[in-house]
Amino acid sequence: MPVWPNHRILPALLISVLLLAPAAARAQEKTMTPLSGGVPMIEGIKPLEVGAAAPDFTIKDTGGVPFHFAAEEAGKPTLLVFWSIFCEPCRIEMPIIQKLYEKHKDAGLQVLAVALDGEPLKNSIVGFVKQEGYTFRVLIDELDEKEMFKVADPYGVGGTPTIYLVDRAGKVAFEKVGRFKEEDLDKVIQSVLKK
Repeated sequence: MPVWPNHRILPALLISVLLLAPAAARAQEKTMTPLSGGVPMIEGIKPLEVGAAAPDFTIKDTGGVPFHFAAEEAGKPTLLVFWSIFCEPCRIEMPIIQKLYEKHKDAGLQVLAVALDGEPLKNSIVGFVKQEGYTFRVLIDELDEKEMFKVADPYGVGGTPTIYLVDRAGKVAFEKVGRFKEEDLDKVIQSVLKK
C-alpha cells in the first residue's frame, strides 16, 4: 500500500495549527496581511518600538532548563529571534543569525532563538537545530493560563521571522519583521556592542 512521503509531517503540522489557534483567536479573527517580502502578519499586532523596554520572561530552553531573561541577560546585548520550523523565511535567515553570532559572541553578543512551535514539537525543533549546527540558545515559547504566548505576545510578534536587538540597558535598539540584509543587521549589532 503506498504511503504519503511526508506522512510524518502531517501530525506535526496539525499540532502547529492547534498551537497557533489561540494567536488567531486573540487577533479576533482578523485577516493576515502580507508585509513587504510576503511575510504574513496578524492584523492589529504591533511590534515593540525602538527605545521600548524589553519585556522580561521566563520559559524553558530545548533541554528543559528554565531561562529567566532579566536575570541571565542583564547588561548583555541580546538578539532575540522569533521563528518557527515551518517558516521558510526563518530557515533562510537562521544561517545568517548563526554567522553573526559566531562573529560577535566574543564581543558579548547573546542570541536567543524563541521557537513558536511549542512543547509538542520540541523533538522536531531540537532535531532541526542539531541538523543545522546552530550553537546559540534556543527557547520554546509557551502558552500562559490565558492562552497567550509568554514571550511572543508581550513582544508584539505577529509574524515570523521577527527579530529584536536589545541593548545593555535592556532597551530595544532594533526591530525587524521579515527578511533582513546581513550587512544592515551586522552594522546595528556592531553599534550596540560599542556602547
